[in-house]
Amino acid sequence: MADEGRSRRFLPGDPRVAEPYRLTPQLALRVAILGFVALAVFAVLFLRLWALQVLSGGKYADAADNNRVRIIPLDAPRGDIVDDKGRVIVKNVAATKLELWPADLPKTWKAERKELRALATELDVPVGKILSMMRPYAKDPLTPVVIRRGIRPDQVEYLKERQREFPGIQLQPSYLRSYPYESLAAQVLGYVGPITPEELKAAEHLGYQPQDVMGQAGIEQAYDRYLRGIDGQAQLTVDSRGKPTSPITDTKLEQPGNTLRLTIDMKLQKAAEQALRAGISAARASGVEGEFADGGAIIAMDPRTGAILASASNPTYEPSVWVNRDPKKLAPLLDPKVEAEKNDPGINRVIDALYPPGSVWKPVTALAAMKQGILSPSESILCDSVFTYFGQPFKNWDPNVDESIELPQALAQSCDTYFYRVGARFYGLPAKDGSPLQSWAERFGFGNPTGVDIGPEAAGLVPTPAWRCKFYGGPPCKGYVDRVWKPGYSVQLAIGQGDLEVTPLQMARFYAMIANGGSLVTPHFAEDVEQPGDSKSPVVLQELATQASTPSGVDSAYLLPVQEGLLAGTHSAQGTSEGVFGQFPVQIAGKTGTAEKVFKIPGYPNPLNLNQSWWCGYGPYNQPTIVVCAVIENGGHGGTAAAPAALKVFESYFGKQGTITSHPTD
Repeated sequence: MADEGRSRRFLPGDPRVAEPYRLTPQLALRVAILGFVALAVFAVLFLRLWALQVLSGGKYADAADNNRVRIIPLDAPRGDIVDDKGRVIVKNVAATKLELWPADLPKTWKAERKELRALATELDVPVGKILSMMRPYAKDPLTPVVIRRGIRPDQVEYLKERQREFPGIQLQPSYLRSYPYESLAAQVLGYVGPITPEELKAAEHLGYQPQDVMGQAGIEQAYDRYLRGIDGQAQLTVDSRGKPTSPITDTKLEQPGNTLRLTIDMKLQKAAEQALRAGISAARASGVEGEFADGGAIIAMDPRTGAILASASNPTYEPSVWVNRDPKKLAPLLDPKVEAEKNDPGINRVIDALYPPGSVWKPVTALAAMKQGILSPSESILCDSVFTYFGQPFKNWDPNVDESIELPQALAQSCDTYFYRVGARFYGLPAKDGSPLQSWAERFGFGNPTGVDIGPEAAGLVPTPAWRCKFYGGPPCKGYVDRVWKPGYSVQLAIGQGDLEVTPLQMARFYAMIANGGSLVTPHFAEDVEQPGDSKSPVVLQELATQASTPSGVDSAYLLPVQEGLLAGTHSAQGTSEGVFGQFPVQIAGKTGTAEKVFKIPGYPNPLNLNQSWWCGYGPYNQPTIVVCAVIENGGHGGTAAAPAALKVFESYFGKQGTITSHPTD
């Protein structure tokens, strides 16, 4: 069997089975050649790597260390802000900013912390704040973090002398805002500050970068898109430690922002702010009635276009505090407790503070009543000391009157009981008529923002039965004392009291409507955008100023008796501000107001009911070009503080001097 098995190995092959692969001499030669080629290739690669690593390693390491290209953003100057005469209100001054490059900081946390602590001590910026500034750049270590703009010269020298102690720190030129007129129009102008993460997210598509500054309030915020320039770029080569190895090379020049021209006249603005301070002082000097006077607002506006000529708010502040960012100086603007102690100097009282209007509201009641058909201007209505309605007495400010008078005389004398009776007529209207006094008030611009081009703007409040029901938890509204609209609410509303709240700007807009013949203008501060350069020969890029006015629905037949009443208020013997405007060379028409408001005064256990001093009017009477509204907080009667303050604005505007002969009380 063994022999048989061995013999089978030599039998012929089966043609149905493939013959196994065999290594022939030709194939062996080919394999040898490929092996030599592969060995040669690996030898070449090995020699090349050896040359790079051993022979040229130092050379290429030095090249890598010395060829780190950095892109440095170059700040573009913001555009100037000028007044209507071309006077520069806000400009730029050269400054130095400190940038931190996260990639160049020490590589250990201990060393980095040590450097940041030293930097924080020198700049008076907490380490925690520096770290919070760096946080958004955690995934982008090659973008510089701006720690502070406007570092002092001594700080610049200190950091330059100790560059080795502060790797990752660079000093670059920048710009800061400067205010030649100091505190004038502070709340109007606003300020700029570092862009917040929320603002960046909303504006990133417009080209904003994390290190940018952005307008944060007022004009700077509302018109930031025109004022901000386009940053440039520069290149800088640094070594591995962040040390420059070449000069900075500009690759893209920065473009300055455009100039913004305002409608404000800084000469008139100065007069308005001085007048406001004088009005507060006059109120305090008047005795107990005005001893708590501590703020107020004055606005001057062109009744034809809505251009705001002056806007004063008191108390105020220096806008430069936002540049230096001294925490102590910023406390009245940022710390709620200090804000309250200083009476909120950051609030623009012209557009964002609410007051009961008192008697300056009476023309609203008169026009609404005439349009509703419940009052004739020639109708005689009793003006006496007390009007009793549903058993409740409502007193007149002047107890020594008892005569029937017509509308112009009622406005001139500011007779409360005359308007109480008109308010009672509104209350007596059938339910199907709704709330016509409130409806007309809203049509005259109250209870809604005016649309002024800066903010924030308060809408105010025109109380209605529906509002009262909702405010006090209804519906249902019947049977609940606070939710039901009572007769007294209509009576009080007729003289501008109760829950009614308005801004000085809304009041000025309404008086502009009376002055211009019935059109509601849109108030605005900005006039146009101009090419950077000489503001005295401007190249206008875009007009911003005038928007179309809106018809109020009141024609001259209704306006005339109101206009006559306002003129009589400043010129008739019984006019409530005749002693202030009667001797002024230009005919001024206007109305005093004394509005009660409850205030909590420090040191007093219970709130006090204090009078807000108002005056609103316009001139010249026949061709009005300016409307002025003044309110002195806790200032007493309108003729005591607000009317004399308004006179000073007219004196500056017309360049004429007035003479005050007496101070009426309403």
